[in-house]
Amino acid sequence: MWVLVSFFKTMPAELEQAAYVDGASPFQTFYMVLLPLAAPGLVTTGLLAFIAAWNEFLYALSFLRSPENRTITLAITLFEPETAVGSSFLVPWGQIMAATVVVTLPLIVLTLIFQRKILAGLTAGAVKG
Repeated sequence: MWVLVSFFKTMPAELEQAAYVDGASPFQTFYMVLLPLAAPGLVTTGLLAFIAAWNEFLYALSFLRSPENRTITLAITLFEPETAVGSSFLVPWGQIMAATVVVTLPLIVLTLIFQRKILAGLTAGAVKG
């Protein structure tokens, strides 16, 4: 939310006033003028919120006990070791690492796709003037 607040504060008020002078309604001003300019900030905020929700572990551990309703991070940490002959305390590190890589791939792909918008959104509210 703070990223969006600082992003919208950096937008010049003259753009909104010019849209009103041209006869645009408040909704048209927001939809046709302000929203396209806010796209980098919206993408950045959305991706940061998605990553935070994706990596949430403690909340899921506290409230989601049934196997059908587990998040990915919780399911990975609760992998059951396969019973081996002689030891029942083996941790399936290979399966855990493979699942971690597969789960991380969507975040990497989204970051690479929206890299320019993320950078523009993070730096937009940083400089005044």
